[in-house]
Amino acid sequence: MIRILLVEDMNMVRGALVALLGLEPDFEIVGDVTCGEDAVAAATRTRPDVAVVDVDLPGMDGIAVADALQSSLPECRTLILTQLAQPGTLRRALAARIGGYLLKDAPADELAAAIRSVHAGRRVIDSGLALAAWDTVESPLTPRERDVLQVAATGAEATEIGRTLHLSAGTVRNYLTNINVKLSARNRVDAIRIAREAGWL
Repeated sequence: MIRILLVEDMNMVRGALVALLGLEPDFEIVGDVTCGEDAVAAATRTRPDVAVVDVDLPGMDGIAVADALQSSLPECRTLILTQLAQPGTLRRALAARIGGYLLKDAPADELAAAIRSVHAGRRVIDSGLALAAWDTVESPLTPRERDVLQVAATGAEATEIGRTLHLSAGTVRNYLTNINVKLSARNRVDAIRIAREAGWL
């Protein structure tokens, strides 16, 4: 049996995945949680073979979950599900050593096959996304700039971003200025939009 942990914040989607994957004779759903913060604890408790994780989770996103699972439970493989075809996000996922990356509108049999492949140690990437990622430019942002922009995307001001990331407000403002220059953005909101559309955030 392949032991599966589902991490999906939308109740209806999560329920549908539990029901769908539960029909497979070689699958056992050992847990389902709604957020990234609960995923690592649930994985430590249930010891899944494969974690099926939505990339767009509130708070700790799916790629951060995959990275945390890789560190704390390296025997658990991660299959990321996404609704949007963003090549930049795929690049981040590959850097986090995910086992698979699949669009949510993939047929059910393709999802089941992807879980089996990831469990077997193979990497499964949606072919259309892989081609798009091949043609896209890598993010010009440093990891720290991405962190700053990610916190800024929650609506936080420079002082609050600084407290969250242990930086001074002046340093945060410098980062935001550099981000705007690198992305040719008019302001912080424009920079967030550009980074999200490119899949860099």
